[in-house]
Amino acid sequence: MDRLRRTMMFVPGSNAAMLRDCTLYGADSIMFDLEDAVSLKEKDSARMLVYSALKSFDYGDVEKVVRINALDAGGDQDVRAMVLAGIDVIRLPKTETSQDIRDVDAVITHTEREHDIPLGRTRMMAAVESAAGVLNSREIAHASPRMMAIALGAEDYVTSQKTYRSPDGSELFFARNFILHAAREAGIAAIDTVFSDIDDEEGLIRETKAIKQLGFDGKSVINPRQIPVIDSIFAPTRKQITKAMGIVAGLKEAEERGSGVVAVNGQMVDKPVVERARYTLALAKAAGMKVES
Repeated sequence: MDRLRRTMMFVPGSNAAMLRDCTLYGADSIMFDLEDAVSLKEKDSARMLVYSALKSFDYGDVEKVVRINALDAGGDQDVRAMVLAGIDVIRLPKTETSQDIRDVDAVITHTEREHDIPLGRTRMMAAVESAAGVLNSREIAHASPRMMAIALGAEDYVTSQKTYRSPDGSELFFARNFILHAAREAGIAAIDTVFSDIDDEEGLIRETKAIKQLGFDGKSVINPRQIPVIDSIFAPTRKQITKAMGIVAGLKEAEERGSGVVAVNGQMVDKPVVERARYTLALAKAAGMKVES
């Protein structure tokens, strides 16, 4: 795990005020949107706005992501401008095949080489939004060493399935699990879809608890009010923190003894348990909870 991605907030690329103030809301990742959130006539100006913002504003440690347009709809220009601006991650919309990843990778690589930018600096993630994308998500996740995450885009997906989103999310169960398994096999993050009803906090809580239990790293966000709700659900309990601290302390003690065996309260602890404990402590620290070193 290179960083936490509990919340990835969409920011319209054409909204200058939000480009300036978006880090105030506490999202782990900011996703500048040059695709659906921008009208056709504003595409070029939005690209330049985001470019200027990345060059002008200090976004600190927040992960900077941009959702580009399709390559044949101005996406090639989006990629070049964002790579030059120093974006962290390029997010592909409506990804259906591994070739989609390789095509964008080629544009990134050409731009990095042309401008003496370290190869591989710019990472990639894919938004899967169709039946074809879901079924090809394993190949998509492995398509480039730049890949750091795969995300579900539910609105287009349920349309492709000739259905609609329901409160229990049953229509997304297969897609979520398939994408999650693809991400985990490839060693990358899995980001869940947006919850579009910003006034339904109970629904957001219910859905976030469900995707956290499945194993998702976080959720895409369309409104800043959703961020503290999601963060609170991903925050571990004090009991979980105490247990995790005991496991990490047991590991440290075993290493000091030169032992490869970790025991906590008389029970053997294996590697997956240690990794889960470290992740729990990382979540706790991100939530501002007290964690003893």
